[in-house]
Amino acid sequence: MWCTNCNKTTYSETCEVCGSKTQQETPIEVYWCDSCRVPIIREVSDSHPLTCPCCGDKLKYLAKDLRPVFPEERLLLELIEGKPLSYKSASVWAADSRYYIDGKSTNLSIDRLKKLDVEKLSHQLEEFKDRNSYDEFNKNIDKFVRCNRERLDSIKEEAYSFVQQQVKNFPKHQLVISFSGGKDSTVVADIVVRALSNPKMVHIFGDTTLEFPITYDYVARYRKHNPLAIIKTAKNKEQDFYSVCDQIGPPARMMRWCCTMFKTGPITRVLNSLFKDARILTFYGIRKHESVSRSKYERVANSANVKIQKQTVAAPIFYWTDLEVWLYMLGEDVDFNDAYRLGYDRVGCWCCPNNNTRSQLLAKIYMPEQSEKWRNYLINFAKQIGKPDPEVYVDNGKWKARQGGNGLAAAEDVKIRYTNCTAEDHAKIYKLNRAISEDFYNLFIPFGRVKIFTLLDECCWYNGGS
Repeated sequence: MWCTNCNKTTYSETCEVCGSKTQQETPIEVYWCDSCRVPIIREVSDSHPLTCPCCGDKLKYLAKDLRPVFPEERLLLELIEGKPLSYKSASVWAADSRYYIDGKSTNLSIDRLKKLDVEKLSHQLEEFKDRNSYDEFNKNIDKFVRCNRERLDSIKEEAYSFVQQQVKNFPKHQLVISFSGGKDSTVVADIVVRALSNPKMVHIFGDTTLEFPITYDYVARYRKHNPLAIIKTAKNKEQDFYSVCDQIGPPARMMRWCCTMFKTGPITRVLNSLFKDARILTFYGIRKHESVSRSKYERVANSANVKIQKQTVAAPIFYWTDLEVWLYMLGEDVDFNDAYRLGYDRVGCWCCPNNNTRSQLLAKIYMPEQSEKWRNYLINFAKQIGKPDPEVYVDNGKWKARQGGNGLAAAEDVKIRYTNCTAEDHAKIYKLNRAISEDFYNLFIPFGRVKIFTLLDECCWYNGGS
């Protein structure tokens, strides 16, 4: 960020010195060099000629963002197209469902992915895996890093400076890294540790119990490679995901109760046990380019605007694109979750309703037992709530759009009444007829600040007038 009034770099949307609104980040685009066969990252406002920094040839526009396609995913693409190993020597990149093979695009439609014979693909992947090679891929990546070295140095220096600026108001023992095992939090962890020269940073790994098996492998590897790091696991050990689904139905895009129950709540408990009432600074791997909702976040936010209270959160890579994350990871030789090699573009709960069709296909291939169990559960749920075509309802992803508890026995038995709070504006009082636990209060945290009063088990939810 840049304050034109003070003519200085700053790290928030308002200047820390004069309070004026700062200039937003400069958007980037991705170009292609036919000679070097690699993508080149360029700022939109860059006045330099569109030529390759390695060979000097003219560049052509390719995409807004990209990610590398590793040999494992490349082989899957080849098999889907009926051309095993045909792109073995090519430079392959992707953006959503569109692949770029030596700069030329090809698209895999959702309808096509849904019609694939998963069992046949699995057998073919096993048949050809020993003939698959990283040789050409590694050469392309080396050139990609060399041609984008100036960009890498620039974003790295800015991120390090950002971290060093943010920690000035916090003691060393009140700093935390939020670590999910995904690429963004992996990069943030590396940046923070290097910027502060502190290998003993506290990491909080939120184990939702629904992580990819390969994610657990990566977290174990991270522990081994970072023996001085303090890695705490936050996990809901009291509740089982499927049991909760039995009671209130599976999560959906508008009803992701699982995030609070299996992630936010357990992380809150761990932070409370470690830091009590102390203010902490947590470094997150949030990026504004990930989604529309995240584009509205701030790079630095205090407890009034975050899910977990008593913390300030800071996002060192907030303005980075996917390709810049990969540029850092590949250029700095950072180990990462092998799920990305298989073709996953995001790592989290493997059965998340926000997962795309490609992720669902990959789950069927690489997690067949878990995938089949979840599909059968969803079909039985669809039958339970009276869907006339349960298989279609599930396979077309309509379960993801579910809202409310229609058809569930629990929904018929729940009545919620409240009265206005006399002590706080914009607050309601809910009186419950049975004992409640700390887990219950955590369910309200995403909606605002929770104040707990010792008044006949009454809970007052305050939403700050928002």
